[in-house]
Amino acid sequence: MRANRRADTSLERRIRTTLHRRGLRYRKDFPIAMGSGRPVRADVAFPRARVAVFVDGCFWHCCPLHGTLPKTNTEYWLPKLAANVDRDRRVDAQLRNLGWSVVHVWEHEQPDDAAARVAAVLEEAEVEVPRRSETDVT
Repeated sequence: MRANRRADTSLERRIRTTLHRRGLRYRKDFPIAMGSGRPVRADVAFPRARVAVFVDGCFWHCCPLHGTLPKTNTEYWLPKLAANVDRDRRVDAQLRNLGWSVVHVWEHEQPDDAAARVAAVLEEAEVEVPRRSETDVT
């Protein structure tokens, strides 16, 4: 499991690149204080609009379409994967109680589709999201 990165996975980079191409400016691996305890780190966040984006792997977060269950060592893996899903639900509820919108992007989603979903949530937030200005040079 050491090879599994916590941040900056290739999928996260593709999503961020697509968001950036749309002119959206965000924070990556952004810590969100949840009261007492450790902060939650959103893979991509729009703090002003209070939108948190989590990029989830189909295996680790039990995707209903592509998630697979291990055939060996199930007494270890089944509780671990169930705990991941439970933690995701708890964190989502806590963030929503704090006024954040939460978007989960599955690893099987096309980056353009995921970016469109994120952009739609940002539009609903009715807060000005930092965008690339006309004078910015890329």
